[in-house]
Amino acid sequence: MTLLYTSDPARGRIWRAIFAEDAPDIAFVDPTQPHDPAAIRYLAAWAPSAELIASLPKLDVLFSIGAGIDQFDMRALPPHVRVVRMIEPGIAAGMVEYATMAVLALHRNLIDYREAQKDARWAPIKLVPAGERRIGVMGLGNLGQAVLQALQPFGFALSGWSRSAHAIAGVRCHAGEEALPRFLAGCDILLCLLPLTDETRGILCRDHLSKLPRGAALINVGRGGHLVEHDLLSLLDDGHLSGAVLDVTEPEPLPADHAFWTHPRILLTPHVASMTRPDGAARALIANIRRFAAGQPMDGEVTRDRGY
Repeated sequence: MTLLYTSDPARGRIWRAIFAEDAPDIAFVDPTQPHDPAAIRYLAAWAPSAELIASLPKLDVLFSIGAGIDQFDMRALPPHVRVVRMIEPGIAAGMVEYATMAVLALHRNLIDYREAQKDARWAPIKLVPAGERRIGVMGLGNLGQAVLQALQPFGFALSGWSRSAHAIAGVRCHAGEEALPRFLAGCDILLCLLPLTDETRGILCRDHLSKLPRGAALINVGRGGHLVEHDLLSLLDDGHLSGAVLDVTEPEPLPADHAFWTHPRILLTPHVASMTRPDGAARALIANIRRFAAGQPMDGEVTRDRGY
């Protein structure tokens, strides 16, 4: 079998070493060197060009090297090509770390203390017990469930929302558009982990965010396209929202004059919540290629017209 992988040279070498050790029958083809496009059945990439896709007449599966697939141009993919997002332990572990950090930062008022430090103010804030803080997660897939599981030991009141119904122990689950206002009304800290689709683009807008209780806070680790930026800024400025932790923006990186850089109620990080680990990713790819060859379902395969 042949895998075409497009990435930077350092990561490519790591993946090649793992493939050579674990799967000698799976070979790499360097896309910068002459190769036979008809030999390529599996492509692992971040955002392959339409020209690259068109040059691979026998492509069977397109693997994302990240947790999402919204970076793919689905219009450039032949209908028979199956699309698989990356599921590997490093992505979930990184997201759990970041989400826990962000929730605790907002729960323990670190934005307020950062501002007080700038002004040399000693300004203690009365502690709210974790059991009285309501945390809501939008998106109940692999990452959302991992985050909720990690937050349970703190004693937070946990809830979740997604478009389809879920049952998660210790979590009050909501599903569908009709349940969204009720879910939002019960969130002191809202964390977005939704996939970016036509239906979820702009979902973090004034209409929805204003349904959060006054003083609530937002964490966005989904995609920048989920957030309507001027709505967030307005709700922060009028005090309806107390703060936001943003790891994703649109575009990335942000221009130097963007308001998010300097807003006193925003903590901003450069899309670092979770990162694909080459060793785990390579082994996940090997396992999925084996499943495909055996006619078995692949982990992370998405429904193309649904986007997840």
